[in-house]
Amino acid sequence: MAMTEAVPVARRKLRVATVSLAGCFGCHMSLLDIDERLFDLLERVEFDRSPLTNLKHCGPCDLGLVEGGLCNSENVQVLREFRARCTVLVAVGACAINGGLPAQRNALDIGSILTEVYRGDDGDRARRGLSARSAVPNDPELPLPLAHVHPIHEVVQIDHFLPGCPPSADAFWAFLTALLDGRLPHLGRGLIRYD
Repeated sequence: MAMTEAVPVARRKLRVATVSLAGCFGCHMSLLDIDERLFDLLERVEFDRSPLTNLKHCGPCDLGLVEGGLCNSENVQVLREFRARCTVLVAVGACAINGGLPAQRNALDIGSILTEVYRGDDGDRARRGLSARSAVPNDPELPLPLAHVHPIHEVVQIDHFLPGCPPSADAFWAFLTALLDGRLPHLGRGLIRYD
C-alpha cells in the first residue's frame, strides 16, 4: 500500500465589507493606517465593499464594519441593507456607537437649523455665498434628514463594538485578528482613544 502525503486544506478567506454613514471617515482612515499589516490581513480576508475596492454595493459577507451614525433616511436604508448582507456586524467608532459629533445637533430643531442656514438674514446669506432667493433644499433626490442623529444599534442588531474616535490602527488590528482567530475581542489598556 502506497503512503499518500497529506494535502493541506485551504481555509476559506472571510469576506469583509465596510460602510461609512454620518461621520468623518476617520475610522476608515485608521483601518487603512494598519499599513503593511494590510498584507497580512489580505492573506485571511477578501474585501468586498471598502475603501480598498471602491465597490458601492455589498455582497454576502462574513464581517461588516460600520462607521458613522444615522442622520438621514438614506443612512437608515444603507444600514438595514448592509446588516442583511453581513453575518457579524461591528459598530466602529463613537459616531456609530453613540452618534458622536454629528449628534451635537440633537439639542436643536433640524427645521430651524436649515432655515437659519439657507434663509438667514441678507448679510448672513451673502457672507455664506448664498443668493437672496436661497431656500432650504427640497429635491426628491436628497435624503430626508432625521429629527435626531441616532447610533446604529437603535436600528439594527450589533454583534460587536469597537470604540474610539477614531479607533487606532493598533486597536483595529487587535480587534480584527481576535475575530479572525475565533476569539472574543478585548482591547487592552492604551488601545482605546478619543482624539
